[in-house]
Amino acid sequence: MKLKQLVVAGLLVSSASLAEAAAATEEDAKFIVEDIKVEGLQRVALGAALTYLPVQVGDQMNSFRIAQLIRALYSSSHFEDIEILRDNNILVVRVKERPTISNIIFEGNDDIKDEQLSESLEGNDIRVGEPLDKTVLTSIENGLKDFFYSIGKYNADVTAIVTPLPRNRVDLKLLFEEGDAAKIEQINIVGNEVYSDGELFNQMELKFDTPWWDFMSETRYQKQTLSGDMETLTSYYMDRGYLRFSIDSTQVSMTPEKSGIYITMNVSEGEQYKISDVELVGDLLGNEEFIESALPLVEGRLYSQAEVTYTEEFISKYLGRFGYAYPTVTTVPDINDEDKTVKLTLSVDPGKRINVRRVFFEGNTITSDEVLRHNVIQMEGTWLSNPLLESSKNSISRLTYMDNVDYEVIRLPGEEDKVDVKYSVTEKPSGSFTAGVGYGDRTKLSLQAGISQDNFLGTGKRMAFNINTVSFQKSVSLSYTDPYFTVDGISLGGSLSYSEFDAGNANLIQYNSKQYSLGANVGYPIDEFNRITFGLTYSNVELAAGRTSYDQTTRFYNQFLDPNDPDAPIDYQTYLGSVAWSRSTLNRGLFPTAGSSQSASFSITTPNSDVNYFKTIYDGKFYFPLSASQRWSFLARVRLGYGNGYSDINGIDQILPFTQNFTAGGSDTLRGFENNTVGPRGVYQETQSIVDPNGNSIGLGSEVSELVVSPRSLGGNAMAVGGIELIVPTPFIEDEYDTSVRSSFFVDIGNVWDTEFDYDKYKDLNIRNGSDPLADYSDWKRYRASAGLSVQWLSPMGPMVFSFSRALSERDGDDMKFFSFNIGQTF
Repeated sequence: MKLKQLVVAGLLVSSASLAEAAAATEEDAKFIVEDIKVEGLQRVALGAALTYLPVQVGDQMNSFRIAQLIRALYSSSHFEDIEILRDNNILVVRVKERPTISNIIFEGNDDIKDEQLSESLEGNDIRVGEPLDKTVLTSIENGLKDFFYSIGKYNADVTAIVTPLPRNRVDLKLLFEEGDAAKIEQINIVGNEVYSDGELFNQMELKFDTPWWDFMSETRYQKQTLSGDMETLTSYYMDRGYLRFSIDSTQVSMTPEKSGIYITMNVSEGEQYKISDVELVGDLLGNEEFIESALPLVEGRLYSQAEVTYTEEFISKYLGRFGYAYPTVTTVPDINDEDKTVKLTLSVDPGKRINVRRVFFEGNTITSDEVLRHNVIQMEGTWLSNPLLESSKNSISRLTYMDNVDYEVIRLPGEEDKVDVKYSVTEKPSGSFTAGVGYGDRTKLSLQAGISQDNFLGTGKRMAFNINTVSFQKSVSLSYTDPYFTVDGISLGGSLSYSEFDAGNANLIQYNSKQYSLGANVGYPIDEFNRITFGLTYSNVELAAGRTSYDQTTRFYNQFLDPNDPDAPIDYQTYLGSVAWSRSTLNRGLFPTAGSSQSASFSITTPNSDVNYFKTIYDGKFYFPLSASQRWSFLARVRLGYGNGYSDINGIDQILPFTQNFTAGGSDTLRGFENNTVGPRGVYQETQSIVDPNGNSIGLGSEVSELVVSPRSLGGNAMAVGGIELIVPTPFIEDEYDTSVRSSFFVDIGNVWDTEFDYDKYKDLNIRNGSDPLADYSDWKRYRASAGLSVQWLSPMGPMVFSFSRALSERDGDDMKFFSFNIGQTF
């Protein structure tokens, strides 16, 4: 008992002593600050440090103010250790600054890119040049480990290593040991009776026990992918009427060595439900009849969640056409489990009609706002329309100097019926400068220099000046187009060019031409997608025949030959009028993946020209996306052409000048065939005497006509070429480079023929030894075909096209080419 009393007394004495000590400490902490000193500063300026202090000279210090001061300094994120001292009435703040990050190094990371890691660190305020808060390193390590666990790498480890450097700096290294991802050993689905395991596995992205050749299958476990597969299975059942389908539980177990994963899903299928009734309630703005007729939900039909979602989106988009941009469409199911039916009530609230206050742009550092506004269909001061927003986006995207376009509708605070629309654009280089020397197996030595600009000084105007010299052509050209000549979108353009052409070096029959041209054109927009253009071009052509006169060319030459000097070059002038229609719904100006591009033109020389002819050309490209990301796409293209002469001049029936003939072969028509080699060849007749065995002529009248067929193409007045392409993701190239690099597998097919060629006139003649065999060059069915792989790259030097192809159908004398390479090809 006495012992207990002594202990209690001792405790009371001790408590009293502690209370006295605390009171003494509190009393010592109280003083009036006469001066403030900050010690230990290196990077932080004294003035900046003082701004963090909630204490000034003349304030009274106490323990509360000291704690407040310490918290304020720590919250500045510049210091890792703080000590508060008193020197008489001078407040001394002794600090140790956090070290500055000199460098951040990533090592061993394969599944996470350096850019992703840098973004993650910046989200935690860890970046080069900033102070390092060591307290967040552990959370960063754990966060990165969680990421690896989510993709099945359960043996992964992340270690942050801090290396001190002089002047209170550090290097931060994140060392990754990723290990191998756990492989899915088996997936079990329990409870399914309607659909087999195989049918359900085919819907899932996660796979197991795949054959060796199916290297594209995802066999490593990923938590996000499993969640997606569960949603896919749910949608698969609910889209087929199984309204009560559910995944009751999911178990994921791991082998002891963390290398294998077993997944079990327990499902309840339920029974199929049919729609008993569909009712629309709410304000449909007087469009009930049209909306009801367009709905896919019909009484007696199996319930489909996909159709319900589509219906809600359809109604929302339809109301959006009239300015109701934020409607609420809710489907309320009334399920009858007895007869397995469901009544669907669609409640529609259109909300307020929205007016656009302002349309503005962001990201256009070169292109002026005025140019972008020319392509915006959603106008300011009008009702907001979702179709117009999308059409405006697509119209801007079709500009060749735009890389990416998106828009955002911004609701104004306090304004329920007004919004701003912001278009965010990413520009790409709109011009190029070329200068260089090259050598090719066909072009031989080539020199080129030029400048082209699709967005001259940000005005959207197109200007180009080019000088080229290759073995078969020397040319200089200047062109200028103002697509926004008027506010209504009328365009005005002009061109001036001069060229010298040596056909023999271009795989054609031998002739030489010199031509200079001057032209102008004006274009009128019909609507958002269609435009019509009128043009007039004056040309002066000087044409010199080769040493061989072919039957197809002699007829044209003869109307200009000087009888006194038949070897002199001929000269003629033309005034070529043209009208062209173009239509484009492409989603991008370069490397499109959806939409179509079509153009048709008709050109004809005026009656006062030295030659009378016409030409018509149709060109169409149609893109069909095969995936939601549009990285897979299908392209069908066709080009048709026909030309001929009209009327007569001085009693001579006019024909299409052979210099205007269509040709095929090469990267833009028929890959796998040498440029300009597909089509009719030149033919001419020679008379040769019959000789006896001694070499003596038998006599007058013994001559025979022989036919010579040129190995060179002449071209024809009719053309039909086309092809199909499967556009695929380029291996080892990330998604963001899809607008710069494109790969495709293609099949090309087509032919060039001459509707004026008279095969019966030559078919019975002997062919001179060594000549190519005679063919019916008027037969359009003599098509060629090829297949192969093409890679296109928008390089800093200009567009580059690499093609590997093999002929599938060829004709005698055709010149095949397995590999072709072009710079500056338009595609």
